[in-house]
Amino acid sequence: MIPRARHLVAAALSGVLLTLPALTGVAHAASASKVQTVTLAGTKADVQKVADYWKPDKLKDADSYSPAAPTSDPAPASSSGAVSVSNQAIAALRKSQGTQPVAPVAPKKGTAKTVGKVFFRFGDKEYWCSASAVAAKNLSVVATAAHCAYDPRQGKAADYWIFVPNPADSGEMPDGIYVGSSISIHQDWVGKNDYDYDYAFVTVHRGFTWTKQSGKYVAQDVGPLQDNVGGQGLELGKKAPVSRVDAFGYPAGPQPDGSRPFNGMTLKTCVGSTRKAVAPSLELNFGVQLAPCNFSKGASGGPWLISWQSARKLGTLVGINSLTWNRDAKGEFDAVSSPYFGAVAGDVYRHAAAQKILTNVM
Repeated sequence: MIPRARHLVAAALSGVLLTLPALTGVAHAASASKVQTVTLAGTKADVQKVADYWKPDKLKDADSYSPAAPTSDPAPASSSGAVSVSNQAIAALRKSQGTQPVAPVAPKKGTAKTVGKVFFRFGDKEYWCSASAVAAKNLSVVATAAHCAYDPRQGKAADYWIFVPNPADSGEMPDGIYVGSSISIHQDWVGKNDYDYDYAFVTVHRGFTWTKQSGKYVAQDVGPLQDNVGGQGLELGKKAPVSRVDAFGYPAGPQPDGSRPFNGMTLKTCVGSTRKAVAPSLELNFGVQLAPCNFSKGASGGPWLISWQSARKLGTLVGINSLTWNRDAKGEFDAVSSPYFGAVAGDVYRHAAAQKILTNVM
């Protein structure tokens, strides 16, 4: 329970207080069969359509778009577009990929540049969030918040979803643009807006950059995500307290007092320790809270890393930015929380890591 005497405020990293109805159920009872996949861009024509939408002129304005705001409405009774994965398929993935921690992987050249932004559209409006590349056998997995990829109120995934690692302040994308192929997500986010499952692992296609030829922009293939920027490791079952976690993101929204210390264009870091977090109105029963941290909206989906190696820019993923907290009811946010990354999160990751992508998209 959130102690009333301390006037704690838990809000989505959109910066607005959410008032979701309480829902029944225990998060850890969820079965592996509740992992779902939603196709984003499954064909070469789909990828080309997304790429054409995000031409350089549009990307230069990307920082003016709104950080994603998760809905405060309950999800519909049923949602379309999601396909369940069988228990047998998940068991096979567990057997083939094991349960040991995933080691971080350096890029083929230079230091890792795994953290970046995702850009997408809900309806006719563009949004963005934070995200990071994660090491995987298919070289093509991105971790972010579920509310940065799927809207339960509409019962649909985001449109025109791309990941841009290490974006430049000028709007340039030096390390490529990666079109989302499919979202691996948990059914209780899709059906309940359950913040114990506010995470998504998105499989992305090979990257491309825009080059100008004869006065026209042409997409040039740059290869798989992990080869270009590396991938963070992954460890499951890391329960609070943890003495040090480094969280990353691109915060942009206002603080509770209306001040705006962040512009959303510069990667920021919070370093702190963790403890358990519960927010019944958001169905967060097994959250993990990191403090101190004054992240605001825009940081959603950014990675929580342990064993951070600043020289290599690599560590091990144990969570993502999901909710921001104003625990002392003062002028600035003072904590951020993540869903617990346990066995079920591992099932979602393994499903994303097993997805195949197109070998030739440009």
